[in-house]
Amino acid sequence: MGGRRREGRTGGLLKGLAAVAALGVTLVASTFTGLAIGYYLDGLLGTGPWLTIILLLAGIAAGFRNVYHVSKKLDL
Repeated sequence: MGGRRREGRTGGLLKGLAAVAALGVTLVASTFTGLAIGYYLDGLLGTGPWLTIILLLAGIAAGFRNVYHVSKKLDL
């Protein structure tokens, strides 16, 4: 009986760690996506670093927005 209780705690801990890791990956992926699209468009349109900066900031904002909404769902 004690083993089952310990498994439940470990499973819950691992699920929580996986959720937090997924939030980190989401934040990094959205930031990188904004950076990559901005860099590509700057090269294509010759607009200097402006689109890279703007889309990088938009990617960061989108990442934090996603982290906020997912963490509210997970009740973290």
